[in-house]
Amino acid sequence: MPHHHEYMLMITPRTSSSRAGHYISQPQGFRAFIPAPLPPDPPIQLSLGLQALLSDADRALGRLDGSIQTLPDPNLFVLMYVRKEAVLSSQIEGTQSSLDDVLEAEAQVFSATRPRDVDEVLNYVNAMNYGLERLQSLPVSVRLIREIHEHLLRNVRGGEHQPGEVRRTQNWIGPAGCTLNEAIFVPPPPHEVPVALAQWERFLHADDAIPYLLKVGLAHAQFETIHPFLDGNGRVGRLLIAFLLCERDILQQPVLYLSHYFKRHRQAYYEHLQAIRDRGDWESWLTFFLHGMTEVSGEATQTARRIVDLREVHRALIVEQFGRVTANGLKVLEFLYSHPIVNVKAIAELTGVAYPTANELTKRFVRHDLLTEMTGRRRSRLFRYDAYIRLFAEDTTP
Repeated sequence: MPHHHEYMLMITPRTSSSRAGHYISQPQGFRAFIPAPLPPDPPIQLSLGLQALLSDADRALGRLDGSIQTLPDPNLFVLMYVRKEAVLSSQIEGTQSSLDDVLEAEAQVFSATRPRDVDEVLNYVNAMNYGLERLQSLPVSVRLIREIHEHLLRNVRGGEHQPGEVRRTQNWIGPAGCTLNEAIFVPPPPHEVPVALAQWERFLHADDAIPYLLKVGLAHAQFETIHPFLDGNGRVGRLLIAFLLCERDILQQPVLYLSHYFKRHRQAYYEHLQAIRDRGDWESWLTFFLHGMTEVSGEATQTARRIVDLREVHRALIVEQFGRVTANGLKVLEFLYSHPIVNVKAIAELTGVAYPTANELTKRFVRHDLLTEMTGRRRSRLFRYDAYIRLFAEDTTP
């Protein structure tokens, strides 16, 4: 039977609160949780405090959306941001890869020291991009979630856990090596999962008066409680947040990821989810969730501003210092925002000049600290746009 180890938690007393669902003893002797359909009953108490947080989060998201529109090419920001999110979300599940590892893998730098799990992070990037494209023709739904899951677990650790398939066996959550009876939390039995997912999907599309950010928070927590897959539930549930915001056009680009916040407050995150199940405490979870929305939106807005500033400074430097190769210099600079690790051959192809000319141009970039050589080799050298990578790389070392 697949054991599903995800996290450690303080054991809380089991009360049979019915607001979020109830624990049911199973024939095998353990108790599994059956979630009540959303929205919660009695309804969410929208206290003044929660209303203020909701308004802060809405404003922070609006500011973020606006600041992304000022970028020369929003897609480039998204590319890097998605990679950063993939790294952080995968680290919560125990991968060791950093943002540098991912960029190097994409630039096909094969190093003996690279963590083996970098493929999981690259899969996450693919799953996210696939999902965003699919949103054009398919709403956020169980079907979309299954397709994303299939991309996430294709050919990697956990790949034996039925990619794209809703689980047909019981999973559980607890410290490594614990048995079902020792688990901290046991999600619904397999036969209950399709029912719970269908109710969850109905809630997503119901035309109700629940403020949308609260709806997203409720949907994420419920998804984690249903735990519909044998592996990858955390990552899919975190992707879900970005997809819901994009589907509703709250963000035009997928640039809000809470993995950074969840990773920083990991214990609190799990305790809030457990308090929903044990005590029906949705309000504390939503308070935590909205705080995260505001905090992470602010950080992303700041990164977007720093990119604009960095690009202006570096464009000015090239215009002042590069003389007759200024036009090619600017072309290379723009290219670095989507490919922050390059070699001379790529620069030659991009600018349409001979290799020796591209080599001279690259040397100029190095001389002005725009690029740093990273291999220490004489041949097949690689260069990285450090100043840009650093804007994203904070907090991504495992």
